[in-house]
Amino acid sequence: MKIGIDIDGVLTDISRFIVDYGQKFCIENGINFKICEDEYDEVKALGITDEQNEQFWNNYLEYYATEYPVRDFAVEIISKLKKENEIYIITARNEEGLPASSYGTMKTLVKNWLEKNKIEYDELVFTNGSKLPYCLERNIDVMIDDSPYNVLDISSKIPVLCFHNPYNRNLNGKNIKRVYSWYDVLDKINKMKEDKKKRGKTV
Repeated sequence: MKIGIDIDGVLTDISRFIVDYGQKFCIENGINFKICEDEYDEVKALGITDEQNEQFWNNYLEYYATEYPVRDFAVEIISKLKKENEIYIITARNEEGLPASSYGTMKTLVKNWLEKNKIEYDELVFTNGSKLPYCLERNIDVMIDDSPYNVLDISSKIPVLCFHNPYNRNLNGKNIKRVYSWYDVLDKINKMKEDKKKRGKTV
């Protein structure tokens, strides 16, 4: 199988990061905030302005991109999966929010973070706009993502494992299966492969 994997919200717990560091940022800077974990957009999730959000990421994006930890078990599960599958890291990560001194370095930061955390992959793909064309171009069999937009968009053509986060808890539909951990990812992918074999035998 060809497996596509998102970074933010899948390899990392970005929802937890935004709550923890968003509160730190707001309290230290005397900014009123209101946590709403059901919101995907961090402006709405923190109840702050676009300008305050830009300042937040200027303060913390470089740390997040270089030091924030990978989710539990992601490394070992991806290593298991790669033995029999192709792994594509497909991310919409961009330069927005980086301080001027670090602008132009995001691709390098991502590559270094993946290497630092020993995350194995066959190709790293940086997307612009919809991820669906990138998935179709590479014949991805299943995509693991958390963004409500991406999950709905990609699932129109390709099966998606929706990595559970507060902001996507009510998301469902055809071609969408919810996963709650990286061991759940492994279990769901193994079952997909078993189902595929069974269907192949009956044809």
